[in-house]
Amino acid sequence: MKQTAVDVVIIGAGPAGAVAAALLRKAGRSVLVLERQHFPRFSIGESLLPQSMAYLEEAGMLQAVVEAGFQYKNGAHFVYREQTSSFDFRDKHSDGWGTTYQVERAVFDEILIGCAAKQGAQVRFGHSVQAVHTGTAPRVDVIDEGGNAYQIEARFVFDASGFGRVLPRLLNLETPTGMPTRAALFSHVYDGLPAGAMDRNKICVATHPERRDVWFWMIPLAGGRSSVGCVAESSFLDVPEAEREATLRALIQKEPTLNRLIGDAPFLMPVRQIGGYSANVAHLHGPGYALLGNAGEFLDPVFSSGVTIALRSAHLAVQTLNRQLDGEQIDWSAEYDVPLRKGIDTFRAFVERWYTGELQDLIFYPNQTPSIRRMICAVLAGYAWDETNPYVASPARRLNALHEVCMQG
Repeated sequence: MKQTAVDVVIIGAGPAGAVAAALLRKAGRSVLVLERQHFPRFSIGESLLPQSMAYLEEAGMLQAVVEAGFQYKNGAHFVYREQTSSFDFRDKHSDGWGTTYQVERAVFDEILIGCAAKQGAQVRFGHSVQAVHTGTAPRVDVIDEGGNAYQIEARFVFDASGFGRVLPRLLNLETPTGMPTRAALFSHVYDGLPAGAMDRNKICVATHPERRDVWFWMIPLAGGRSSVGCVAESSFLDVPEAEREATLRALIQKEPTLNRLIGDAPFLMPVRQIGGYSANVAHLHGPGYALLGNAGEFLDPVFSSGVTIALRSAHLAVQTLNRQLDGEQIDWSAEYDVPLRKGIDTFRAFVERWYTGELQDLIFYPNQTPSIRRMICAVLAGYAWDETNPYVASPARRLNALHEVCMQG
C-alpha cells in the first residue's frame, strides 16, 4: 500500500471542498481533494444566496463564476393563492453582497474545483475513501476505480462530502435532526417564457393552495431553462419511479402561478426524487477532522441555505485550521462548531416557522414595517451570522413576537 503525505485531505469536490482547498492553498498548505464521482455531475441546489459571493471572491473564484454566464439573481418572490410578496436582497439590513446567481450546479461545481486545481490543489476523481483513522496524525484509506488501494497521511481531514456524509457514516456520528422527514420531486424544463412574464432575477417559491406545508420552487436558469420542484413530507411524495413525472406534473398544475408559467412545459430530464435529506451530527469536529457543509448538517431547501452554509463552514474551518497548523492551541468547539451553528440555528428558526405557516403569515403580511422587512430580508439573503440583526441574535423569540403582533393587528 503506497503512502503519501499532505497537510490537508479534503473528502469531496463540491463547493465546500473546492473553496476550502483554494483558501488552504492561499495559505501555502498542501491539499489533496478526493472525489468518488467524475465532474461534471448533476447536483441539486441551484439557487445561491448573496453572502456566498464574499467567500467565492476571497477564494479567487469570483471572476470565473461571473464569466460563466449564469442567471443573475437579486431576490425571492413568494406566492400563495392570490397573495404575492417579493424581497429584493439589495434592500437588506446587513452589509455585503445583495446579488448572486442561479446556477446549473454541474457547471458551477466544475468551475469551482477547477479554480482550486489551478491554485495548486491536487484533485483525484474516481477515488473513494474507505476508512479514516483519526487522531493527531490522521490517515485516510483510499481506493481508486481500478481497485488500487493506498493510504494518505495528513495533518488534518475535512469532510466536504455533502449528502455522501463519509465521516458521519464511517465514524458513526449521526444524530437525530428533529426535522420531519421530507422529500423533493424535481426536474428541469424549458420554460419559453416571453420577456416580462416573470422576474427571472428572483427564485419563485409557491405554496400549495390547499396545503401550506407543501411548496414549490421555480428557479430560472440561463438559456430559457428553469429548475422546478415540489417539497413535502415524504409520505405525500412517496410514489414509484414510473409515476414521478405524472405526480410532479399534476402538482405543478394545482398551483395557479406555476401552472400559468410552466404547466405543460416538457421536462428536460427524468424527474428525480431525494428524500430524508435533513441530517445532523452530535459535533462538527473531532481529533484530526472537521465536517463541512451538508456533511455536518442539512436543514431544508426552502431558503436555499445549503451552499451558503457550506461556504461559510469552509471559510471558518480554514481560518481555524490555519491557526492550529501555525502552532496555536485551538478549541474547535468554541471557534468552529458554536459559531457555525449560530447561523444554522437562525435558518432553522425560519425553516420551522415556514412549515407551521407563521413565517408565511409574516411574508405575506400587508403592513410590514420597512426596517423589520430589511432584517428578515438579510436572513433570506444568507446573512444568518450577522448578530447586529435582532432576527439573528434571537431568531425564534423575535419571529414569535412579530407573529403575535401581526396576528393581533
